[in-house]
Amino acid sequence: MVLLPHGYPSSSFQFRNLMPRLGDRWRLVAPDLPGFGYTRADRRRFAYTFDAYAEFLERFTVVLGLSRYAIYLQDYGSQFGLRLAMSAPDRVAALVIQNGDIYEDQHGPKYEPLKRMWADPSPRALASIAEHVSEEGFRDEFVGEVPAAIVERISPDLWTLSWAQVGRPPGPDNLVHLLADQRSTVDWFPRQQKYLREHRPPTLIVWGPHDGYMPAGAAHAYLRDLPDAELHLLDGGHWLLETHLDEVVALMRDFLGRVHGL
Repeated sequence: MVLLPHGYPSSSFQFRNLMPRLGDRWRLVAPDLPGFGYTRADRRRFAYTFDAYAEFLERFTVVLGLSRYAIYLQDYGSQFGLRLAMSAPDRVAALVIQNGDIYEDQHGPKYEPLKRMWADPSPRALASIAEHVSEEGFRDEFVGEVPAAIVERISPDLWTLSWAQVGRPPGPDNLVHLLADQRSTVDWFPRQQKYLREHRPPTLIVWGPHDGYMPAGAAHAYLRDLPDAELHLLDGGHWLLETHLDEVVALMRDFLGRVHGL
């Protein structure tokens, strides 16, 4: 079984092409996390914090009775997925890490506006981030630093659908709240690194280095704690399932086919 928690600002839609390519051999489960995709969650009932999302994903696996799984770790989904792995290490058959970082010293330049806001979460700072919670801002999240030769592989449906789903109030305010709470993830990095060192789950790292948040160094940093992990850098960016699906599928099929219990 492969669990697929999605990243920001997407939904289970980001896995629409991966799932049929692996579904002949593995069960794949891709939830829409609260407030994304076709879900709705009032902030009076759901906190829009990384703690709340991590708790949701853990509860999701309990309700579905998922007892053993590989976890695909990408973008925000890497935080929720790693905390799930830490809560029940014996259930983790493998990790597939794709542009999901836990090494602060390897953060790329695109983090700088977020870090300024984390240091000073004033209304003015929040407003500067809120400007990017827009359809054009979503487009930049998906296209970003991807080389011009492959940008056309990234479907505009990604940002137009995402914005259509979450762009109505109070969706943007909820997302700004979540972006502000992202500063809490940095405190988790040492614990996540310790989990990797101590448990050494079988790990495939497949990475797009054309990423303003997570350049190649963020991928190589995992080898500090997982020296036996497989690492593959592809000539793409943050959303490899859009630009390099065939390569990712081939690597995952080979890797998962060699992992005991899958």
